[in-house]
Amino acid sequence: MIQAGIAGGAGYTAGELIRILVNHPHVELNFVYSTSNAGNLLSDVHQDLLGSTEIRFSDTINTEVDVLFLCLGHGTSKRFLEENHFTEKTVIIDLSNDFRLKADTEFQGREFIYGLTELNRDKIKQACSIANPGCFATAIQLALLPLAENKLISDAVHITGVTGATGAGTSLSDTTHYTWRDNNFSYYKAFTHQHLGEIYQTLSSLQRNFDQKVHFLPHRGNFSRGIFVTAYTKYDGSLEDAKALYSDFYKDAPFTFVSEKELHLKQVVNTNKCFLHVHKEDGMLLITSIIDNLTKGASGQAVENMNLIFGLPQTEGLNLKANFF
Repeated sequence: MIQAGIAGGAGYTAGELIRILVNHPHVELNFVYSTSNAGNLLSDVHQDLLGSTEIRFSDTINTEVDVLFLCLGHGTSKRFLEENHFTEKTVIIDLSNDFRLKADTEFQGREFIYGLTELNRDKIKQACSIANPGCFATAIQLALLPLAENKLISDAVHITGVTGATGAGTSLSDTTHYTWRDNNFSYYKAFTHQHLGEIYQTLSSLQRNFDQKVHFLPHRGNFSRGIFVTAYTKYDGSLEDAKALYSDFYKDAPFTFVSEKELHLKQVVNTNKCFLHVHKEDGMLLITSIIDNLTKGASGQAVENMNLIFGLPQTEGLNLKANFF
C-alpha cells in the first residue's frame, strides 16, 4: 500500500483528495496535517466522510511517507518544505502554484515536473516531484493543446471561463458569500489571471516562437462546482479537420474526450473527465472545454500523477460518476 500524507487538510481541494484516497485500492492515508483542526475527526470538517474513515487531523508529520500532497495556500508550499524535510524517496505533489513556472521548478535538489498528464505523461512516470496544474489552466490548455502541437495558433485566442464557488476556496469574502453569489454573475481578474503564465509556458513549449495573445476573461458562476470554458481563434482548416485533429491528439488520454454534441457542466461534475467540443463559424474555431474544478482541475489530476509515478493504471481510484440528475 502507498503511504500518503496530506498537508493542509481542511479546504475544498483537500476534502476532495481525501474522498478519493480513502477509496483508492492501493493507498493508505497515513496522516492529514492541519494545525487548526488537530485532533478532530476528518468527518467533523468534511462531513460526508462520516462512516468512511475514523482518521483524525494531525499536527505532526511523517516525513517518510511514500507520497505527500500539498494542499496549502499559494505561496506557502516552499515555506512548508523548508520547515519540514522529507526523505528523497517521498514523492511530492504540490497543488499550489509555487512550482509551475520554469523559474521555480528547481527546489531543494528536486525538479518539479508540470503535471498535465495529457502533455507530460512520460516525464511524469519518471518524476519524484509534481507541480499540479491550475484548474482554469487545465481546462484552457486541454482546449488548445492540439492546435499548438500542430503549430496552428496563428492569431489571438479569446477565452471566456466560468467557475463555480468552490474555486475561490473555503474562506469567505464579499464575492463568495451566499447572498452575494446566489442569482448573480460577475467577472474578475480581467486578462490578468494567475494561470496565464503556465498557459503561455505550455503553448510556447509546443509551438516554437509562439507570440500570439491569449485574452482570458474569467467569471464567477452561481453554482458550486465546475468550469465551463469557451475559446476561439482563427482557423483555416475545415471542421472535419479540426475534429480529426482533436480526436487523434486525445486518442490515448483516458479522461479527455471529444464530443460531437454541445456540452453542459453536469456531464463532468464530480468526475475526473474533460469533455471537449469543436465548432467552426466564419473562419473561427470555437472550442468548448468542461471539467470539475476540484477533480480534473485539482485533486483528481493529482491522483492521476500519483498513479503514473507508482506504476498504477492512470484511472485507478478515479472512475467517478457524474451527478447528472
